[in-house]
Amino acid sequence: MITTSPRPLVGLSACSKRIDGASYHAIGDKYLRAVDEAAGLLPVVFPAFGEALEVDALLDGISGLVLTGSPSNVHPQRYEQAESDQHAPFDEARDGATLSLIPAALERGLPLFAICRGMQELNVALGGSLCPAVHQVPGRMDYRRPDDPDPDIQYGPRHPIEIDPDSLLATLLPEGDKPIEVNSLHHQAIDQLGSSLKVEAWAPDGTIEAVRYGKGKSFVLGVQWHPEYKAAENPVSRALFSAFARAVRHYAAGRHRL
Repeated sequence: MITTSPRPLVGLSACSKRIDGASYHAIGDKYLRAVDEAAGLLPVVFPAFGEALEVDALLDGISGLVLTGSPSNVHPQRYEQAESDQHAPFDEARDGATLSLIPAALERGLPLFAICRGMQELNVALGGSLCPAVHQVPGRMDYRRPDDPDPDIQYGPRHPIEIDPDSLLATLLPEGDKPIEVNSLHHQAIDQLGSSLKVEAWAPDGTIEAVRYGKGKSFVLGVQWHPEYKAAENPVSRALFSAFARAVRHYAAGRHRL
């Protein structure tokens, strides 16, 4: 008899939103489909319950974590800066949830893939800070989302990145895809790098485009772009989600042996 192993569960961070006066926990369809179709894993949504989120109970049930992107930004008080219009919009319920999840996930050695806001959350959770408006810094590029309703243009390639040849990222990407171009839909970026994070890739102006966690042997990778958009159709995105999937399955196999 042929049997198949169940697909490992992966948690994805949701945002807290108000729609027509009602509260919702929301996540973009593209993140769920990327985990399902490009990684072959089973996605589950983690609510934005702030510090009330039952972190350990949730992490007990999964074998990987994806920190999603969002139009909102980490509140500057989380990295000891004063609030300004440049920092907005905020989602403090999500801040409380993700910034509680990250250290607990790292302590467990849980595979973690952080995307856009997720990479910024990873940086802040490890003591780093953010630049609120990169496009206003002299000599820096404008990374904001293109003003076009077509999502293929919004998520289309915008600029190349330079990848550290000794990085984890360099080992994951197909040889023919280096250098690569990535999309860009953000106005904030990493300023001071968080503790134990290593820079994996940069934009032409020096803006950090990818980081990894330098402690332990688990897969912990953050990218500033959006590989989740039509991930199954993009060879670079497929490579990243496939690498995450391998780490998740390895983690799941180890849990089942306990």
